[in-house]
Amino acid sequence: MTSPAQPDSLAAIAALPQADLKSIFTADPDRLSKLVLTQGPIRFDWSKTHMTDDLLAGFLALAEERGFAARRDALFASEPVNNTEGRAAEHPAERGEGNPDSVARAKALHARMRALIDAIEAEALGPIRHILHIGIGGSALGPDLIVDALGGDNLRYDVAIVSNVDGTALERAIRDFDPHATLIAVASKTFTTTETMLNAASAINWMVEAGVEDPYGKVIALTASPDKAIAWGVDETRILPFAESVGGRYSLWSSIGFPAALALGWDAFESLLEGAAAMDRHFRLSDPKENAPLIAAFVDQYYTRIAGCETRALFAYDERLKLLPSYLQQLEMESNGKSVTRDGEPVDGPTAPITWGGVGTDAQHAVFQLLHQGTVLTPVEFIASIEPGHTLDPAHHRALLVNCFAQGAALLRGKENPSDPARAYPGNRPSTTILLDDVTPEALGALIAFYEHRTFANAVLLGINPFDQFGVELGKEIAKSIEAEGPKGFDPSTMALIGLALGE
Repeated sequence: MTSPAQPDSLAAIAALPQADLKSIFTADPDRLSKLVLTQGPIRFDWSKTHMTDDLLAGFLALAEERGFAARRDALFASEPVNNTEGRAAEHPAERGEGNPDSVARAKALHARMRALIDAIEAEALGPIRHILHIGIGGSALGPDLIVDALGGDNLRYDVAIVSNVDGTALERAIRDFDPHATLIAVASKTFTTTETMLNAASAINWMVEAGVEDPYGKVIALTASPDKAIAWGVDETRILPFAESVGGRYSLWSSIGFPAALALGWDAFESLLEGAAAMDRHFRLSDPKENAPLIAAFVDQYYTRIAGCETRALFAYDERLKLLPSYLQQLEMESNGKSVTRDGEPVDGPTAPITWGGVGTDAQHAVFQLLHQGTVLTPVEFIASIEPGHTLDPAHHRALLVNCFAQGAALLRGKENPSDPARAYPGNRPSTTILLDDVTPEALGALIAFYEHRTFANAVLLGINPFDQFGVELGKEIAKSIEAEGPKGFDPSTMALIGLALGE
């Protein structure tokens, strides 16, 4: 197959002159009014990127050329936007936005989850002090982010979230848990995920060895395959289903969010949903020129497809958001790490960049050397909160925010040093700043939904399907074949590794 020609709008964008950031600010005194947008509790600032009026116009034309409005409408109408798997992507319905029938179904399943939470709080399953949540991928990353960001002193139970099949992870998680006071949540869309089911079996054995009378009676199943959960041993009354049309990395709004709803309380979980729903409405109804996820996608497309950037860095200047980079790695790279279009044709250029990042001032002393003086141009995204997450001396939070804002300014400004080039900073390096009023359930819900819709918008501009993830399957298939049939027919390196480590 030959690569299709690039859209006319993209060719026009590529032909535009590339200006220096400082000169862009000098030439456009109204820049902030065009590239700073406040939506609810979040302020988005793209002014330190290379976006100009001409580039924005070009990308708006590209969005129209790619049928953005129709694709967005199809998403919210529950049409089969996941064409390779023949199904809709109905995570917005979990927040109350979208097809009415799907919204009604999601509300009914949420009511079921709340009823079970009420029963647990009333000690219908006995006294519970600990929650052991077992999942992997989207079944773990979302709950982990929410609990960590919003937890702290607000957690009503001890929570451990285990994803790694390495037994060390599970062993450490349960080290300080009382098996007689532990609730196990097993999260798997298919209820067949190898790593999850092995960890779940080991958790059950831990309870059995401790003399728990009915260990399966302490299990809550979070799945789109209730029959498989029943066959595994979970009573139907303790199964919290979610729709098959809710993808794993978009599932924290469904019953996959159970540990967060239980540990934080239903009001917090509901506020999380409401914050996301507000971003849904913004994305669905806003003019493209004022649409935060779409503008962010324009910036992404400029740096990947025009400037040739292969990575995008994200730094959370708030300890509460330290798991956000890991969460976004899956959301963005599993969604848009594709090489063919929705029609199965080769894409006409690069797709998702590599998402990476870290936390606040820690990263400044680790990776910012490359960002400021390295030869690789990397767009940087800073995320911070106006309100701190602690009650210590305000000097802590002031220093945190000052450092955050200074890094963006330094990347833009640079510093000449003709006499000592090793101490020179080239500047002209782009950054975006996302500033939250506070890390509340509402703000976090809106922030995560923003990234979901940004990922979708990028996919539309690229002409790809962001809702399948076949790239993760081959390695799993090979691992299963080794377990079932032993090492046969592999390359010499793989055979040698298996023989040395496994004695086979």
